[in-house]
Amino acid sequence: MSDFDDTTQPTDTLLIVDDEANILAALGRLFRRDGYRLLRAESGREALALLAEHEVGVIISDQRMPGMTGVQFLSKARERWPDTVRIILSGYTELSSVTDSVNQGAIYKFFTKPWDDDVLRETVREAFQLNRVTRENTRLNGALREANAALMYWNQELEQRVAEKTREALRNLHVLRASQEILAHLPMAVFGIDTDGCLVMANQAAKRLLPDAPALLGEMADEVLPAGLLDAALDTSGNGSGRLADGRQVSFWRYPLGGDAATMIGTALVVNHVESE
Repeated sequence: MSDFDDTTQPTDTLLIVDDEANILAALGRLFRRDGYRLLRAESGREALALLAEHEVGVIISDQRMPGMTGVQFLSKARERWPDTVRIILSGYTELSSVTDSVNQGAIYKFFTKPWDDDVLRETVREAFQLNRVTRENTRLNGALREANAALMYWNQELEQRVAEKTREALRNLHVLRASQEILAHLPMAVFGIDTDGCLVMANQAAKRLLPDAPALLGEMADEVLPAGLLDAALDTSGNGSGRLADGRQVSFWRYPLGGDAATMIGTALVVNHVESE
């Protein structure tokens, strides 16, 4: 049974459970003035059915009811709807069983019959405040769990991507080291010249080709390379042959680095020293 219009949605819903119609009516009159949404049930079984259909904040239940005592009913309610705040009305002869349930957390407070209207109303008001705080904590805990789950997922994604990038970087590093090793041991001299004319790379064969040069890397090409090689570096035809000042015959290949003129980053000059017969 209910004392509300389904088209309205008050914030706080109070469920009153008692097998005596006059008690239900008296409690209904008492709490109607406080603006609660009221639900009424005449048994624990009927009350559980209402709880399954409505979001209830506070429950007031009689202890002595046929089929299911108030303590038994509120214990079931606590298992399925732990955020509800549960109050019981009992006689003096039932205090021991009610006290055990209070100690176990199934019941928030209990009142003996007859009750004090003002004290009961104030207790119910405090119970709804507790229910709102409890529901908000439950909501926040749920949101926190969802946020933590999302954070864990993205952390795992990030770790996986970092691991993939690390493996990729290591592969590239191995390729670079292998390329440098191959380049260093090529039998032909290889010079790298940037767009400013600075020597940025020279392999071992290049150093052997110019044994008298005190340094190569970091020097300007026009200050280190013999005239013949400098001409080769500037030659746009791409390849050719020539003779160094000391008479050594060389063949050369020139390769622009970086693509077209707009993206060019330098020149690679490959020189092969042809031994005289």
